[in-house]
Amino acid sequence: MDAVRTAELVAAVDRDADATQRERAVAPARSRGRTGPGPAGDALADEAGLRAAFLAHGSELLGLARRSLANQSLAEDVVQETFTRAWRSRRRFDPSLGTLRTWLFAIERRVLIDTVTRQTKHRTEPLDDADGVPVEDRVDAALLGWQVATVLDRLDPDHRHVITELYFNGRTSREVSTLFGIPEGTVRSRAFYALRTMRGHLEALGWNA
Repeated sequence: MDAVRTAELVAAVDRDADATQRERAVAPARSRGRTGPGPAGDALADEAGLRAAFLAHGSELLGLARRSLANQSLAEDVVQETFTRAWRSRRRFDPSLGTLRTWLFAIERRVLIDTVTRQTKHRTEPLDDADGVPVEDRVDAALLGWQVATVLDRLDPDHRHVITELYFNGRTSREVSTLFGIPEGTVRSRAFYALRTMRGHLEALGWNA
């Protein structure tokens, strides 16, 4: 997925977020002030909880690791280390601050950075010097690309096709209208609702504007 096009799409989602954030600012904060672990706080309380977390999120974590490292074996090691660290620090998981999935992805991000840094030390020419991109930025770019690709797959096909043509194929709304044989207003409407839906899915994956 083209990094520039991805960035443009995320910027559009971010702009759409402004109205949503204003709406939330005046809405009752129903979950604020909650203390003590709820059901989610016990998610990693025992080995059964750890297995459940792996079944629920392991494939997504592996997908990100593969995208970041382009190496199946290393990706599997990253996922294993992610759950090892999660188990060791399970008492620090606070469900009032975010979902278990978000917490696991934050841990995996750190594991990926450590892994890439380790791999870099074994190269004749460090990766950062070779491409001018810091390790953290490379991992974050891979994470964002994976998140956007995942969210696009979850869109209604009509909405996904419009977003793909507008943001990845660089067509204008008039060109998309002609391509699909629909009114230009319908193109704009589908794009609007697609961006709104994408934001919800991205937030569920731990993305923050």
